Amino acid sequence: MISEREVESLIAAALPGSKVSVTDTTGTGDHFQATVTAEQFRGKTLVEQHQMVYAPLRDLMAKNIIHALSLKTSTP
Repeated sequence: MISEREVESLIAAALPGSKVSVTDTTGTGDHFQATVTAEQFRGKTLVEQHQMVYAPLRDLMAKNIIHALSLKTSTP
């Protein structure tokens, strides 16, 4: 199980200067919703933005530590 704070930290480290908010949607530590606002998203498609958020979590998702991640991304 991973905490909301740990997921938040991983995303924030990959996107310096971003605003990240993560919620555990089921209380089980494996289903999350993340809202990420980052300047790095400017000019990127929604798919590219989501790939940038998934990148630092790839290993956790591959190991089924994170089963689901719902994303909302935007630029400041």
